[in-house]
Amino acid sequence: MLRLSGDTASAAPTIDAYLRDRAQSDPAQSDPARAKAAEVIAAIASASVPLARRLAQGELPGDPKRKVGVNSAGDSQKALDMAAHDHFVAVLIAAGVRAILSEEAEDMIPGAAEGLVSVAIDPIDGSGSIGIGAPLGTLFAIYPASDAGDEFRMSGRSLLAAGYVSFGHSVDFGFSLGDGVVIATLDPASNVFRVVVEDARLPLEASEIAYNASLYWHWRPGVQAYVDDCLAGRDGPRERDFNMRWLAAAVGELHRILRRGGMFFYVADKRKGYREGRLRLIYEAVPIAFLCEAAGGAATDGARPILDLVPETLHQNIPLVFGCADEVATFATYAARDN
Repeated sequence: MLRLSGDTASAAPTIDAYLRDRAQSDPAQSDPARAKAAEVIAAIASASVPLARRLAQGELPGDPKRKVGVNSAGDSQKALDMAAHDHFVAVLIAAGVRAILSEEAEDMIPGAAEGLVSVAIDPIDGSGSIGIGAPLGTLFAIYPASDAGDEFRMSGRSLLAAGYVSFGHSVDFGFSLGDGVVIATLDPASNVFRVVVEDARLPLEASEIAYNASLYWHWRPGVQAYVDDCLAGRDGPRERDFNMRWLAAAVGELHRILRRGGMFFYVADKRKGYREGRLRLIYEAVPIAFLCEAAGGAATDGARPILDLVPETLHQNIPLVFGCADEVATFATYAARDN
């Protein structure tokens, strides 16, 4: 077995152990809905292990990127998109959630009639890169169940918890119950996630900016000016240098930003189908925003905090800017020039 100098067997707690200790020490976790949210986090973490194993196999068992349908946005659904959707739906129903909203299903999926929580999930984020070894992820948001029948039609301030799985050279699982972000890494020797960061925090300033440079000519002038001034570096109006990154997977960007800072933006542009943004509010932007705010960062649609927005439709598109709070605010001043 390959070991690097200084490597030792990890004594870090598993996610299950961490959540048990938290429940015993935090009176707020005695609330039944919050306790159920913690159970669901543990269930999603466990369910991520076989998905990670399948992703790591690539095309060995068959073509994971084979097209099998089209989702509500008109995006092609790949075989592994739907396999991950079916897998997580089964796990969440077994966990007793009341309703499930997935990117891969037009309508809500009913679960336990008396369930205390409902879950919105993007089973595989960045699925355009399935089958080529690029970073992929899963995003989820845990909402209190609604007796009024308006599941998910509430602002992100109502969330009980949110999290993500980042499938890269390591498999990482981040989550928050609203008071800090915990990050765990999959131990392949035991097939369990072990907590490596108990309170991820974002710096105020960002030095890395993630965006798709190919969209420059489709952006509004204010966004173009923001990028121009960043690229001008220390000799420009920003008076410092920036690194530019783009993984084509929001979860990968989120994980990197939570670990070392930075900012991401994917805003509305002039193209048909992109004029209201492209990321989904409920199961992409909201969990990302919840995690960023819990880590001391910010997330907006370019102006308004994401968590303040009330969805108009289940699969609503939204522009998204997230990361270090000062840089998100600076981006907003540039974007405001277009109003």
